[in-house]
Amino acid sequence: MNSVRSLFLAVILSTVFLNPGKSEDWSRWRGPDENGVARETLPPDFDAEALVWRAQVGVGFSSPVIVSGRLYTLGHDGSKPDGQETLWCLDAKTGEVVWSDSWPAPLLSNLHEGGPGATPTVANDRVFSLGKNGDLLCHEATSGKVMWKRDLLADTGMKKAPEWGFAGSPYLMEGQLIVEAGVTLSLDPKNGEILWRSQPFRPAYGTPVRFKVGEVERLAILKTDGLVILDPVNGGTVSFEPWETSFDTNATTPIVSGASIFVSTGYDRGCALFHFDGRTLNRRYENQSLCTHMNNAVLVDGHLYGFDGTAHRGRPTEFVCIEFESGKERWRVSPDEGLGCGSLISTSDGQLLILTEKGELVVAPASPEGFRMLSRAQVLGGRCWTPPSFADGLLYARNSRGDLVCVGRE
Repeated sequence: MNSVRSLFLAVILSTVFLNPGKSEDWSRWRGPDENGVARETLPPDFDAEALVWRAQVGVGFSSPVIVSGRLYTLGHDGSKPDGQETLWCLDAKTGEVVWSDSWPAPLLSNLHEGGPGATPTVANDRVFSLGKNGDLLCHEATSGKVMWKRDLLADTGMKKAPEWGFAGSPYLMEGQLIVEAGVTLSLDPKNGEILWRSQPFRPAYGTPVRFKVGEVERLAILKTDGLVILDPVNGGTVSFEPWETSFDTNATTPIVSGASIFVSTGYDRGCALFHFDGRTLNRRYENQSLCTHMNNAVLVDGHLYGFDGTAHRGRPTEFVCIEFESGKERWRVSPDEGLGCGSLISTSDGQLLILTEKGELVVAPASPEGFRMLSRAQVLGGRCWTPPSFADGLLYARNSRGDLVCVGRE
């Protein structure tokens, strides 16, 4: 019996030490599984009012990513001549700077503070980042050494950046780095060489996401023109469904479950669910229950939770829950409860971590039966449009002026 117990303990310990921190990383836009859900539960002693550290990373809306105890994010410094963007690498436990790299870049403010909007992607000791004006860089994650860089303005033939700048995050899949630049570009992550380019569409501001139909992989991207399904082998268009807004702005990532693809945008365009049969996108429903402007809803146990409304115009923003497959509204939090606009992620045990525009962190269980707030704490000031990140029991959040905080425990 003791030998069996020893063998079991040895297996557990070898798993821990051979695979350090896998469940703790938040390595890309929308987290490790690309769905806004962490692979870990909310610790019972989690305390949003317990500040671990605070740092300044410059103006912007780039979410932090956390890999192997290091945090990476982008920001803009307007104090330099003509401005510059910086990729930061911080110690995730202390907030101390490990390394940083900067390059000249305009602010590109347009009805908001400006600065980088894309979230870095980290894998295999590489950090892939995309600046607001189309500077695409690959750094060595440990040292900060630049491995390669590209100018997406030159690569796409654009004379200037899109109206809101480049904002879709670099998307890494096996042997390819996919970036949204009007055309979709596939690059070799090892050297930055272009592998293929899609047909041109009007630039949008969301991030691609892959999914499978049977054994066949596809890419879903919400362009300004509509929902596009691409073949990741050669970039060919497999299917297209028009989806436009009155302000030519689609800025969210499709939410995929099986062969069902959910899209939602602001400016009262609403939301829709499509079923992809391998060739055609078939619309299952379309309604006005969930108009997500810049930040995605989160899918938990067959239900979507998110902010319905637009950050700076139209009807008041409300927090809602709808059924994913039917679009039926389950409940709605009125503006009187003061959540306003915001973003959210979830833990693996279904705890919603909601960051309001005013910098309050709200914890609430994901339940279609109703909204029940467990806690509410002020963690930031300023404007908070950027989704937080969660890793190793700690929450990381930033505001538009670049205040970055880590909270969760003493």
